Amino acid sequence: MDIVEEDRGDSSPPETPATKMSRQQILTLISMASINFSSMICYSILGPFFPNEAKKKGVSQSMIGLIFGIYALCTLVGSLILGKYIVQIGAKFMIVAGLFVSSGSTVLFGFLDQVSDGTVFIVLCFITRCINAIGFSASVTSSFAVSAKVFPDNIATVLGFMEIFTGLGLILGPPLGGWLYQSFGYEIPFVFTGCLLFATVPLNMWILPSFDAVPSQNSFLRLCTRIKILLICFVVFTMSSGLGFLDATLSIFAIEKSIRKWMMVIGGMATAVSFCFLGPLPVFHIKSQLWLTVLMLVVVGFSLCMTCIPTFAEMIACAHENGFEEGLSTLGLVSGLFSAVWSAGMFFGPTIGGYITQALNFEWSAGVQGALAFLAASLQVLYFTIEHIQNKSQKANKIEISPQGEKSPLLLKTDCLRVEIS
Repeated sequence: MDIVEEDRGDSSPPETPATKMSRQQILTLISMASINFSSMICYSILGPFFPNEAKKKGVSQSMIGLIFGIYALCTLVGSLILGKYIVQIGAKFMIVAGLFVSSGSTVLFGFLDQVSDGTVFIVLCFITRCINAIGFSASVTSSFAVSAKVFPDNIATVLGFMEIFTGLGLILGPPLGGWLYQSFGYEIPFVFTGCLLFATVPLNMWILPSFDAVPSQNSFLRLCTRIKILLICFVVFTMSSGLGFLDATLSIFAIEKSIRKWMMVIGGMATAVSFCFLGPLPVFHIKSQLWLTVLMLVVVGFSLCMTCIPTFAEMIACAHENGFEEGLSTLGLVSGLFSAVWSAGMFFGPTIGGYITQALNFEWSAGVQGALAFLAASLQVLYFTIEHIQNKSQKANKIEISPQGEKSPLLLKTDCLRVEIS
């Protein structure tokens, strides 16, 4: 017997009652937190001391940018390939194998100070970073897909949860790496963090379940034919480009759905402003001061988080709206594209940023990053405005489009949070 719901005067779906997290969901959150935290610590420890160490080895600023950038370039390629074949390889195997490779190459990177200066040092840096990037792309690409698979109704919430541990890793990495470097020398920061990352291998082998899925005939090419996907990719690119730019240059210089959309816009605008005042841009005729640099870095952190959290959920929603079936195969495509575009920005930021910094100065190169973020935010405003007009026209013709993304609360609304592991 069909049940016809009474018209409530709006097109919003009824709220789904919250349910307790299952054992699989809790263990998956623990796994994703460990992956993001340990991986980001390994990635971010280079920032405080490696550029100066590389300069002692006779490496130029532009080449330092390339050493940072090659990591992202290899992650880009690895994410596209591994995201396409995640079903055939296996999501759990990709995570475990990726963590193992990444941890081993991190430890090896710590012994590069023993090699001779110049070309040998540079070549070995490139090789080690490339291997590390392939392992990183395998674990992170698969972790995005697994998270969306286990939490299909709470993608943005879970991505925000993962970003907390990503941020903690990025925050703790530089001071931890700097302290270990000053106290014990060049090798220990990499050995310590590499072993920390290796400790997550048996953890994930134990707690992560296996995921069965059927390969899809869809492709990245079809996914990228949607303007909205390309626009969100540009947003992700500007975010990672800005972060990568800071990694390679700053240490030397300093010695709901509509809500998701506008979060990206506001975050992008704030990012643009903060990068322009980070130097600050010479056209403002403001003297560079330590307090202003610190304040703008804080704004960069908040604005990038605001921009980043909605992007993955919006990409999945757009894919489903355009005929991509729900399942691990589509999630692999989306997570692979997301990781690839993020890596493209991480290659562009330090490489081009390092070149502009060497040719001009830090102030102008930071302004370029701000201009990219402003362009991305402006294009979003234009696209979302056109989309809103089209949706109003469709609504007038009684064509309703169901929103995707957060469909139910992740946790029960209780006075005291109690999660039972069933």
